[in-house]
Amino acid sequence: MTVDTHHHLWDLDVRDQPWMTGPEMQPLRRDFRPADLVAALRGTTVDSTVLVQTVSDPDETPEMLVLADSCDRIAGVVGWTDLTARDVRERLGHLLSNPSGRWLKGIRHQVEDEPDPDWLTRPEVLSGLAAVEDAGLLYELLVRPHQLPAAIKAVGQFPQLTFVLDHCAKPPVASGELEPWESRIRALAAHPNVVCKLSGLVTEDDWSAQPDAGRLRPYAEVVLDAFGPARVMFGSDWPVCLLAAEYGEVFRLAWELTSGLGDAARQAVFDTTARQVYEL
Repeated sequence: MTVDTHHHLWDLDVRDQPWMTGPEMQPLRRDFRPADLVAALRGTTVDSTVLVQTVSDPDETPEMLVLADSCDRIAGVVGWTDLTARDVRERLGHLLSNPSGRWLKGIRHQVEDEPDPDWLTRPEVLSGLAAVEDAGLLYELLVRPHQLPAAIKAVGQFPQLTFVLDHCAKPPVASGELEPWESRIRALAAHPNVVCKLSGLVTEDDWSAQPDAGRLRPYAEVVLDAFGPARVMFGSDWPVCLLAAEYGEVFRLAWELTSGLGDAARQAVFDTTARQVYEL
C-alpha cells in the first residue's frame, strides 16, 4: 500500500499549460489522462494518489474533482483559488459544496513564479491563508530556496494550519550545493505543522544524468533528518518527472533513498503519513 502525494493530469484540448515553454518541454506536450496514470502505476505498490493543480485557473479545480470521482486511484485533490481575492472564503465554500467537493484536500499556488520573494507574507495572502485554515483545508508550498524565508514567516503565523512543502523547495541538485537551502529547510522544519514531500528531485538535477541516487541522496538525507520520516511523504511529480525519469524509476529511487529507515519509518514515508495528512 503506497500513496503518491503528487501527480498531475491535463488535456491540452481543454486547457493549455503555459509553463511548458521551450523544446526541452516537448515530452510533456501531450495529454495525460486517468488511463495514463493507471498505466504508469503498474509495477508499483501505489494504490492511492493525490492530484495536484497545474495552472492558476479557477475552472481547473472543479474539473479535477470530477476526475477524482471517475478514477478510483485518485483519493484527494489539491486545487487552486486566488488567495488574494476579497471573496476567497466564498470561493472555497463553493468548491467544497461542489457535488465532488469531498475530494478537495488543499490549496496551492505557484509561488515559485511570483517575482516578489515575500509574496507569502503579503497581508492579502495571509488573509487568504486564514480562509484556507477556516475551511479545514491544508496549504501546499510551491517555493524555491530564496522564497523559504517568507514561507517560514507565513508558517509561523498559522500554527494550526497544515502546510505541505512541495519538491523539498527545489534544491540546487544540479550544482551539488546545499547552502543556503539546507539551513532554510531546517528552519522551516522546526515548525511542527509543516510536512515535506520527497518529490521533484530528479528534475532539479541534470536531466541527462538521471537516474542517480547518489546525486540526490544528500538532499533526501537533509529532509529526512530535518523533518523526520513521520513528516515526509513520497511524491512522484508525474508526468513532469518524465523529463528525467520514468515513473517506475522515480519510485525505485525514492525507495533506495529511504533504505536506511526502519520498516515503520519507511511505511510512514510511503503510506501512513499521507493518509493522515490528507485524511484519505
